[in-house]
Amino acid sequence: MVTPEVAGPSVPRSEEVLTSDALAFLSGLDAKFHDRRDELLAARRGRRAQIASSGALDFLPGTEVVRSSDWTVAPVPTDLRDRRVEITGPTDPKMAINALNSGAKVWLADLEDANTPHWRNVVGGQVVLRDAVRRELTFTSAEGKDYRIADPDRVPVILPRPRGWHLDEAHLLVDGRPMVGSLVDFGLYFFHNAHALLARGSAPYFYLPKMESHLEARLWNDVFTHAQAALGVPHGSIRATMLIETITAAFEMDEILFELRDHAAGLNAGRWDYLFSIIKNFRDAGPEFTLPDRNAVTMDAPMMKAYSDLLVQTCHRRSAFAIGGMAAFIPSRRDPEVNERAFAKVREDKTREARAGFDGSWVAHPDLVPLCAEVFDATLGDRANQLDVSRSDVVVTADELLAVDRTPGERTEHGLRTNVRVGITYIQAWLSGNGAAGIDNLMEDAATAEISRSQLWQWINSSAVLDTGDVITRELVERIVEEEYAALRDVVGVEVFELGHWKDARRLFVESALGEEFPDFLTIPAYDVILESGE
Repeated sequence: MVTPEVAGPSVPRSEEVLTSDALAFLSGLDAKFHDRRDELLAARRGRRAQIASSGALDFLPGTEVVRSSDWTVAPVPTDLRDRRVEITGPTDPKMAINALNSGAKVWLADLEDANTPHWRNVVGGQVVLRDAVRRELTFTSAEGKDYRIADPDRVPVILPRPRGWHLDEAHLLVDGRPMVGSLVDFGLYFFHNAHALLARGSAPYFYLPKMESHLEARLWNDVFTHAQAALGVPHGSIRATMLIETITAAFEMDEILFELRDHAAGLNAGRWDYLFSIIKNFRDAGPEFTLPDRNAVTMDAPMMKAYSDLLVQTCHRRSAFAIGGMAAFIPSRRDPEVNERAFAKVREDKTREARAGFDGSWVAHPDLVPLCAEVFDATLGDRANQLDVSRSDVVVTADELLAVDRTPGERTEHGLRTNVRVGITYIQAWLSGNGAAGIDNLMEDAATAEISRSQLWQWINSSAVLDTGDVITRELVERIVEEEYAALRDVVGVEVFELGHWKDARRLFVESALGEEFPDFLTIPAYDVILESGE
């Protein structure tokens, strides 16, 4: 087996995770599955072309027997049966300790959208996870404040989320070819922690992002089967919760669970990436697929309610857990009125999820854990979950999942400006190595920039109209970019602004939002900027 070349800069404690045995394990994964990954990415492009030519999407006729027959996923382990509140966040040591001390049932340790692929984050995140699994994680801030796990016997169950299939890891090369990023993230965590987790009475659990088909789920299942056999881990020890955050995956929920039935724990409803996927796939399908301001699209919109209800019904029919979406609010330390309004909205949203049958939900900040727990406690009572809520009343058609034109709301200049300002601000943070950025009292991740820039691209290319009657043109957006960029410079201060990555952030945003071609993922050209800087 060829030993991968480590092409990244020096990272503290990298020798603890980039061992020769671990790298050999990664090399085996990449050799066996890299080409299949590439074939599936090509299949994505082919399917997108079909959608573009037909303007349609439907449930797969060839897998109807999977949807109609009776089967369930394997029983979920005991420590993963109560998921009423899950906290998400990056594997930054301070934020990781805060998550572990939050009182949540699950910590989604995010190596994907709330992270960046700076080599220090890729390796450092694995160090943090290794220490967290062993309850040894500590951190001392620059100000001298110590952070440590408060109660090692009462920490959330850890579910890392590796990168999606589309991303490579250019700091690890085999014969000059970058390894598959998702296999690197999964492989390092599994290699170093699977046996330690089993010894604790737990097991290696994961969140899997951005799948677009059941064939991609089949690939993950084969990766799991191979990895378990390679390390002598019992088959079925791995359990994964899949994010249904692409429109194509929404039509294959049953099939995705079926492919991973020995390793499946549930599905999650990922709102922002789901909207991004709808825009990406139907970006040139006509005005009926043009959404209003992104903040106007709630889970009560007909297409979002259809997606949410179908997810709960599908999960519970298959004895899998349905996990709700993100509450991204960051409480203000200075404005109680802002908190009061935001907490009321969070409570309303979590109550909707609990009543719809979800088994739990996500929050981005420790202060929201008690609120989410309170809502689900009121619904669950003494039960650990709602698998008994079958939602047999739900019947969802393809037209209902695609009812974009029934989404209430307007396209406003304020919404356009928000897309520009938040998009550029987030990309600047991302290029600086911060994938979880607090903007306007919201914890934003990469999905924020994707929905912001893709919405502008679609508005421009469909000649969408603002509520003022103005047509959204490239010239209009260029003017607003100039104005918002200048305003950001004034707020940040010229000296600090020049030290940041604002110029690259603006360029990347403009190229991905105003260019003739639509980049499938903004993070791919943004990764090139990281690599050019040697990080």
